[in-house]
Amino acid sequence: MEKYKITKECANMRFDKAISMLVSSYSRAYISRCIEDGKILLNDKIVKQSTLVKENDEITILDIEPKKLQINAENLNLDIVYEDSDVAVINKPKGMVVHPAYGNYENTLVNGLLYEFDDLSEINGVIRPGIVHRIDKDTTGLLMVAKNDEASKSLTEQLKNHTCQRTYHALVYGVISEDRGRINAPIGRSKEDRKKMAVVKDGKPAITNFRVLKRFKNFTYIECKLETGRTHQIRVHMEYIGHPLVGDKTYGRRKVIGDLGQFLHAKTIGFYHPRTKKWMQFDSELPQYFTDFMNNLE
Repeated sequence: MEKYKITKECANMRFDKAISMLVSSYSRAYISRCIEDGKILLNDKIVKQSTLVKENDEITILDIEPKKLQINAENLNLDIVYEDSDVAVINKPKGMVVHPAYGNYENTLVNGLLYEFDDLSEINGVIRPGIVHRIDKDTTGLLMVAKNDEASKSLTEQLKNHTCQRTYHALVYGVISEDRGRINAPIGRSKEDRKKMAVVKDGKPAITNFRVLKRFKNFTYIECKLETGRTHQIRVHMEYIGHPLVGDKTYGRRKVIGDLGQFLHAKTIGFYHPRTKKWMQFDSELPQYFTDFMNNLE
């Protein structure tokens, strides 16, 4: 069972729409079926999908996550950068979804984690053991994993308070003239396409800092540091300033190059160890396809 509070930005929305805003792992169609089946309640009552919600209303999701036995351990040859009794750091490959969701319970990072580790925090539910943050399916790079609940609480708090460090490298269209930039623009669901995020007036605060690493004839290689962690933040922000990520099928405005997905890599991650409180920082190499593409631009 999960409980959520209706936030200010979701107030006066339809019940089904508010849920999809708060719980991104469920599709709109699946949410609709669960409401009709009485598995999602509003203030402990069964209501219609069209019911308008108010700020601080309580949503209760009743036992609609798959049972633990439905999430199988799979040997996915995960790239384990670091591991101890509390935390692990994984270098996620392109094309791998972080955790199972409706209709997709295989070949995710979680399936691989269940194979590699005997202990994982279950504080975020049976389909997200050990998961404290995510990166997109076609984004590569480093992720923190919590092996117990205390570690999960610590890492989640660090993410919330922005005391951990996450650095991404990306290749974008166009030549950025400034050496550095700061994008401060709120992000929320797109008004035109609910499958996409966008810069919207009533969105959640989102800040991305970037600096130019190298300029090519029609592209720019940049480093991005996040002050917040909104869904698709870098992809949305770079599209917003007119420099969408190369290969981004969702937010790119130009012809997609190849079938590699967006050129975005979570290169560096740093955090305070949950038990020792010692600062730990890890770095990863760009994937081969990324470096090969840039070498061809020379």
